[in-house]
Amino acid sequence: MQRPVRVALWTIAAVIVWAVVGVAPKGVFIVAAAAQPNGADETAAPAVQDGPDFADWLAEFKRDAIADGISPALVEKAFTDVAPVPRIVERDRNQAEFVLTFDTYLSRVVTPTNVAVGRKKMAEHRELLRAVGEKYGVQPRFIVAIWGIETRYGAVKPTMPVIPALATLAWDRRRSKFFRNELLQALHMLDKGYADLDKLNGSWAGAMGQPQFIPSSYMNFAQDWDGDGKRDIWDNPGDVFASIANYLARHGWSDDQTWGREVKVPEDFSSRLALMRRTKKSGCRAIDGMSMSRGLNEWQSMGVRRADGRDLPTRNLPGSLVQADGETGPVFMVYKNYHAILRYNCAHFYGLTVGTLSDRLR
Repeated sequence: MQRPVRVALWTIAAVIVWAVVGVAPKGVFIVAAAAQPNGADETAAPAVQDGPDFADWLAEFKRDAIADGISPALVEKAFTDVAPVPRIVERDRNQAEFVLTFDTYLSRVVTPTNVAVGRKKMAEHRELLRAVGEKYGVQPRFIVAIWGIETRYGAVKPTMPVIPALATLAWDRRRSKFFRNELLQALHMLDKGYADLDKLNGSWAGAMGQPQFIPSSYMNFAQDWDGDGKRDIWDNPGDVFASIANYLARHGWSDDQTWGREVKVPEDFSSRLALMRRTKKSGCRAIDGMSMSRGLNEWQSMGVRRADGRDLPTRNLPGSLVQADGETGPVFMVYKNYHAILRYNCAHFYGLTVGTLSDRLR
């Protein structure tokens, strides 16, 4: 019996809605593309705020943005009629938990329909994906898998204006430093002409476009594939695919490797794994929770086999073991490309689902 894992409410809601209308979970920075119900009143709930008045805070932020090089005209335009959105504060502070096993999570995301749509999209964009994959060294099926999980292959278009959302979270004291930087990066996006203010929509926490990049990720990794001067991750397939591929490539992706596979381990193996946990911190809890890396031949000698009982591959890649649901759930052997996926979203449920979907898209 698998041990259930606690998952935040926004993640569960995202998975359930993803299966129906396409909204996907997002992880380490709580940037899920959670759909706002039609007609919901974003001003219905009061914000809890014991810091400065919003107008005072905004005046100070505007001065700081201009000092950081943002044009005064853009700063004034971007914040015209901007006010805090209380519902966003409520969501950020009240992420209740549900219990969900990995198998349940996977079954709600990697459905036959979603696999079929993914294969259709791969065929539709075959030449573009091939060109992007060759330039960045990332197999197209992984680009499409992330695209599919983030926004159901672009079908879901979160509509929350990013500037008011980020301003609300930057003003709220709980994670002000993080979101203040994201708000500043969003202004830099606009100031450099990479994106247009009227298109700058995303999730309640500022995740934007089809790859669901937060502004800092956009500034660091978004690409202008067709050379039109825009990094259009909202509507331009080339920019979307290139941005996802660049993100993975910049985090160490190797196109001569896969992500990993499910494996079988000896019955008494969990106690041995507990002694093989990583000691060096990476900044990602999911990575820190994996076993230390060993060559496949060493894992083979310890009794680890493929899920169907066959020997592990003879290529002696370094790999780590991941227990999706703790000691009683499925076990996966993952390679360095899996680490790149976790840098996109630091959660094993996410990484293993991307890997599984990519395999189904072959």
